[in-house]
Amino acid sequence: MPLHRISEFDPDYHNTIQGKDIKGMGVYARGTDEKIGTVSDAVVDDQGEFRYLIVDIGFWIFGKKVLLPIGKAQIDSRTDRVYVVGITREQAESLPEYEEGMAFDYDYEEQVRGAYRTSPVEASTSLEASAPLDAISTAAVGSTAGRTTPSYDRNNYNYEQEPDLYDVSAHDDQTFKLYGERLVANKQRRKTGEVAIGKHVETETARVAVPVEKERIVIERVTPKDAGKVVSAETANFREGEVARMEIHEEVADIHKEAFLREEVRVQKVVEQETVEVKETIRREELDVDTNVNPIVDKTDRV
Repeated sequence: MPLHRISEFDPDYHNTIQGKDIKGMGVYARGTDEKIGTVSDAVVDDQGEFRYLIVDIGFWIFGKKVLLPIGKAQIDSRTDRVYVVGITREQAESLPEYEEGMAFDYDYEEQVRGAYRTSPVEASTSLEASAPLDAISTAAVGSTAGRTTPSYDRNNYNYEQEPDLYDVSAHDDQTFKLYGERLVANKQRRKTGEVAIGKHVETETARVAVPVEKERIVIERVTPKDAGKVVSAETANFREGEVARMEIHEEVADIHKEAFLREEVRVQKVVEQETVEVKETIRREELDVDTNVNPIVDKTDRV
């Protein structure tokens, strides 16, 4: 199951947790009351279950951080302390170091678990009896004092298989933080389309009727009423080459084109508002209390 630092699992966890923040609590050895280090962060799984505490053990070894399985920690909310049973300086020096940005993969977790695993006979005494790191493998853990510890499969490993490392129900005083998810509504502006408006030229044949006038010559030869009347020689002026001229005109259609404003197109955007409803499944942790195993002595809420 993927693991996350608590700040990565819930960046806003400071505002969602109930009670005191475990980060910053001092870590002490149970019995000797010697300070081991300080909790710098916590590690949770996809369900928000605590699996490890990241402890800065700079009091013993300068600048070293290690993972402490949550089942090995006894949290005292009254004194803001985390107690560890049976850890020694030598044990702390042999713990796998945690470096910032390190991936919580199965192999690294096996190194951590191997440093804390104890034989069944010595499980209640001290972590000094932990199996050496080089004796741990993903297939099986070697025999200790004639007894063999269980083997674990990387594909089917479950934290419930090792309650000594991850079960917190046996401790007298523990602080649980119940996490929940909530929907955060934000808006993003994104481009959904584009409208392109342009213009093109279309041609058509237009017809117009123009009335025009044309002149023509009409020659009419008529017989006068006094035809045959005798006239004097002076009146009868015979001249050769006399010509009568008359101009003829006609109208022709004079067609030309002119441009004019036909229509105006205005383009603008308007904003319409609507409410969209989004459904999403959110999770919330609830506290389960089993009174059949351990009777409840005091259910008073503590701050």
